[in-house]
Amino acid sequence: MDVPQPSSRVTRAHFERQLRSLQRDVLRMGALVEKSFWLARQALFERDLEAAKQIALQDKQIDQFYRQIELDCVSTMALQAPVTQDLRLISALMQLIRDLERIGDYAKDLGEIAHRLFAYPPHPCMGQVQQMSDRCQAMLAMSLVALSDLDAETGLEVKVKDDAVDEDYETLYNLLANQSNIQGVVEPILLLVLVIRHLERMADHATNIGQRVAYIVTGQRH
Repeated sequence: MDVPQPSSRVTRAHFERQLRSLQRDVLRMGALVEKSFWLARQALFERDLEAAKQIALQDKQIDQFYRQIELDCVSTMALQAPVTQDLRLISALMQLIRDLERIGDYAKDLGEIAHRLFAYPPHPCMGQVQQMSDRCQAMLAMSLVALSDLDAETGLEVKVKDDAVDEDYETLYNLLANQSNIQGVVEPILLLVLVIRHLERMADHATNIGQRVAYIVTGQRH
């Protein structure tokens, strides 16, 4: 006589494998977004136009991950009645991939701006813009480490780093907006204002990721 299988236990084990697979895919997506950010940095500050071209290809992969993970989240929730912690994880991941997708979009925009800036000599404030960019990249890296380790404390530390980026933005915006005795076209100045705005938004999305990780772990919104 066959021994009946504990179907609920089997289903739960499969569900947990699905959750782990989701987390791995989100981290893979995050690695692609990090690479796009790095390529944008190369395009902007090393004047590497080949890097700018690569971002568009990366962005297609990021969008594919976004769509697939979103579908997988929905199908995973339909697999069985998730407990509260499961729902917290899945809902946070669905929001988190949106943040990643937006950072990827901004990286693509930065690559396009770098292409337009190539025609002009580097602006004297590029060193400060690069410092702002490096701070943003560090925030993204920290938020992904928090996600990988499900570390709420590291996730919340990202928000603290955002203060320095906000100060960079304010300083650079004032510097660019109040520039006098402009010789030639104003396009490079306008493009740099766009660059720092994109960087500021990327930092905000990295902050969101860190806070979502903290929510996954603690169940509390910060």
